Amino acid sequence: MRAVGILLIMFSGLAMVAGAQAPPSTAKGGRVFEMRTYYANPGKLEALHARFRDHTTRIFEKHGMTNVGYWVPIDPQTGAATGNTLVYILGYPSLEARKKAWDDFGRDPEWIAARDASEKDGKLVEKVDSVFLSPTDYSKIK
Repeated sequence: MRAVGILLIMFSGLAMVAGAQAPPSTAKGGRVFEMRTYYANPGKLEALHARFRDHTTRIFEKHGMTNVGYWVPIDPQTGAATGNTLVYILGYPSLEARKKAWDDFGRDPEWIAARDASEKDGKLVEKVDSVFLSPTDYSKIK
């Protein structure tokens, strides 16, 4: 959880919830990013990684989502993964494009088949948190 907190601190000041006023340092015309945190059900994190590795990331791209990066929180003393958490960031041209991409993704037969196959022994994800981000005018990623 500490690594997730560090990521949130890194991105604080960038967060923009849909419909909220963007801070003055936000780049004009930049993409929108979404940081998603998945909390896997007990014993399901490796299956969640496999689903992302083998299916989800490619299907995201198919629907216009940019895979920015994927992380697991680590213990800063040992470097070992902690808990049951996956954190990732996707990029979109706009909030409207994000909505369309997720709607299309949710209806994609390939995604539905991959999800159903991966959850034959139970749901992989217990909870999802999502934060919307807008790049600042000085961000290298826009």
